[in-house]
Amino acid sequence: MASPDALARVTTLRQEIERHNTAYYVLDQPTIPDAEYDRLFRELQTLEADNPELCTPDSPTQRVGGKP
Repeated sequence: MASPDALARVTTLRQEIERHNTAYYVLDQPTIPDAEYDRLFRELQTLEADNPELCTPDSPTQRVGGKP
């Protein structure tokens, strides 16, 4: 079972990544450098790998392509 801290961090990361996706892909106005985005994305991937019960179909890590 995932810790409350892991759940909170996953939730925060998903929201942050979605905001950055919208800014980058929809508004064409990136808000952070690519390296920082990649760091956030990798952190989310790691948390989901360590806590599979937190991995949901709507997670940015599960998106293959298309609109954010």
